[in-house]
Amino acid sequence: QVQLVESGGGSVQAGGSLRLSCKASGIIYGINAMGWYRQAPGKQRELVATMIRDGSTIYADSVKGRFAISRANAITVYLQMNSLKPEDTAVYYCNLGTTGKPGGYWGQGTQVTVSS
Repeated sequence: QVQLVESGGGSVQAGGSLRLSCKASGIIYGINAMGWYRQAPGKQRELVATMIRDGSTIYADSVKGRFAISRANAITVYLQMNSLKPEDTAVYYCNLGTTGKPGGYWGQGTQVTVSS
């Protein structure tokens, strides 16, 4: 059974920083990508940043230049969030994409709240 455990969420003022962490455990095959999504109240879940198996990265336009995704190994990923804005407020979910499982695996989510 694959599990993703996230940590690092919290409340900050605009302009502040947070660092999210996500570690996967269990029997994992065929990792394609690992990254972060977020969902704000009343909105659809959206991609924030993801790192592909080859190390390339994809960012949402809204976070480019402010957020940085990195990894310690194939099953541990981080999201450094700088210059946070109130519109970054959301529940952030870690996602592990693997072959054979459409949609991948999801963490339980961690709340990020940015006040103005």
